[in-house]
Amino acid sequence: MTNDNVCILLPALNEEATIGQVIRDFRLEGFDNVLVIDGNSKDRTREIAEAEGARVVVQTGKGKGQAIKQAFELIDEEYIVMADGDGTNLAKDIHAVLNPVLEGKADHVMGNRLVDYEKGAFTRLNLFGNKIINKMFGLAYGVWLEDILTGYRAFNKKAIKSFELKKLGFEIESEITIESVKKDLRILEVPTTYLARHTEGATKLNPLKDGFRIGSTIYKMARLHNPMFYFGIIGGIFIVSGLIVGTYVVIQWFQGVTRIPMSILTTLLIIAGFQMFVFGMLSDLVVTLHRENMRMLRVLSEDKKK
Repeated sequence: MTNDNVCILLPALNEEATIGQVIRDFRLEGFDNVLVIDGNSKDRTREIAEAEGARVVVQTGKGKGQAIKQAFELIDEEYIVMADGDGTNLAKDIHAVLNPVLEGKADHVMGNRLVDYEKGAFTRLNLFGNKIINKMFGLAYGVWLEDILTGYRAFNKKAIKSFELKKLGFEIESEITIESVKKDLRILEVPTTYLARHTEGATKLNPLKDGFRIGSTIYKMARLHNPMFYFGIIGGIFIVSGLIVGTYVVIQWFQGVTRIPMSILTTLLIIAGFQMFVFGMLSDLVVTLHRENMRMLRVLSEDKKK
């Protein structure tokens, strides 16, 4: 195999300050097949990328997620490395990210930025949000990873063709990771260096708004993978609400005031909470059986191909 079978995918939006150097750095590592998927940049991103010899495609919609979906449909190479066009990833780390896929040890490799990052690469809010999201992902999907939001990833063709991606924004990284877990792909994390953004390149990520969307994506997609987590949270909210209302009712009763409507509300909230837990358990059983059936079908399909 030569590096011609590897496509370097660089999603970019207004990255004229960094895109040229990023492409040059990957070419210095021996990778000339570079695809820049451009999100309708208003600066010279496309012109610079083309001048450096990259193939440039302008995405048809908006958002990083839509750009990556479109790029995955265009790529025919056996191996894909996705990196950010803002210069925050080191091109020399490509060997650590790509080699496990080339060696058949993994279908999807993720570069863990939290192991080694430059001062100023993350704000305290970013670091806190990353930790919360990673813990939430582990609880929901039972796979404990250190950095599910990394943009530095390597895949084989089997992986990207199995993804059913729907998210259009920055939730795409978490959705790709979730899809990898759902499709039983072999996932591996490797340490990579994360650099601070170029002074002329403004971040497109809104920590609060996009953080909420990412967390919401992890939670909503859990209903088809871990219903107990999904319905358990709803049930927990009902029960806690019922206990709070019930505590107020009891305090009022000791003071000689009877709150009949609120007593009924307390009962309904607690019963609804327990019903959610039961529903979650039953759904979890159905999902587990479905997952086992799908795994068996994949095994039979692979055996037939052999």
